[in-house]
Amino acid sequence: MKSTRIFDFFQSIEDNRRKYGNKQHELLDIVTISITAVICGAETWEEIEMYGLAKQKWLSTFLSLPNGIPSHDTFNRVISSIHPDQFEACFRNWVASIIEKTGDIISIDGKTIRGAKVNGKSPIHMVSAWSSENIVLGQVRVHEKSNEITAIPELLETLAIEGSVVTIDAMGCQKEIAETICEKEADYVFGLKGNQPALLEEVQDEFLFSKAKTAYQDVDFGHGRIETRKCSVIQLKDFDHVVPHQSWANLSSIIKIESKREFKNKDQVETATKYYISSLTADPQKLLHIIRSHWGIENKLHWMLDVAFSEDYNRKRSEYAAQNFSVLNKIALSLLKKDKTKKVGVKSKRKGAAWDEDYLLTILGF
Repeated sequence: MKSTRIFDFFQSIEDNRRKYGNKQHELLDIVTISITAVICGAETWEEIEMYGLAKQKWLSTFLSLPNGIPSHDTFNRVISSIHPDQFEACFRNWVASIIEKTGDIISIDGKTIRGAKVNGKSPIHMVSAWSSENIVLGQVRVHEKSNEITAIPELLETLAIEGSVVTIDAMGCQKEIAETICEKEADYVFGLKGNQPALLEEVQDEFLFSKAKTAYQDVDFGHGRIETRKCSVIQLKDFDHVVPHQSWANLSSIIKIESKREFKNKDQVETATKYYISSLTADPQKLLHIIRSHWGIENKLHWMLDVAFSEDYNRKRSEYAAQNFSVLNKIALSLLKKDKTKKVGVKSKRKGAAWDEDYLLTILGF
């Protein structure tokens, strides 16, 4: 039976330490302790060491630990020396072993780790792919003199997206990215804003004059407010103003979402209108569901990494430290989200894993 234990996928990492001497600890032990510590709430190298010392007897039941628990400096130095491409490849291979690939919605978005600056340069910016199954599929770093437009195709090349729907905000609304997604036999839904001015104007005109649009509306009540969303869709066969032959791969529909938010104790009403393009030929209810799933990357991934994992306060600035610690955070978040044995939030699950070794083993797939 093929293993899905997270640690088994990190055995192939190249050990960059010297072949002779200066190797008092096994690389896989260091990675394993780091992952388990972050699951249990560790946010710094010092806290990873503290966790290891507190759990040394238990860890020794399945790790070699030839010289006990490494120091925090060793955790920092060794994890920071691993090339992020290797670290992330191991993570992606594990994800591929556990995730279903049937009609998944994959949201791609960028996030800046604001505390992580190296040698006075800009903070590290990562582009991540988040599955509707609440699993992080992968991430790539946006290089200093680049942007998300070049990083997104790099990320897409590492992912198995066949049969999925890829959602990206307006920054990624690019013809080349649409073509890459379609070549990998997936569909796309892109946000549309002023960075594609001609297409935006055509889409706005289409919704202004067309009588062929279909619509769906939903209403949410809660948190002292009423939110109404109306999703209108025009299909390719009914286009009068949009020119589909302008290299937008498989362009099949355009979407308009009108949102209204009313507050219980305020007279203020917030409204917004957003436009999207898609390779899908789908009804407005399904398209609204897909777009709302993309909005979830802000709440389910970025917010969780900031609030539960304090990622925006990450001050790790040596070599690949911040980038690899971001992978550790996403591994922990994915494992915690994947666990369905406890009906509590991520912060409570982290505490439960720290208190209960049997529960931690369940999370780890033992």
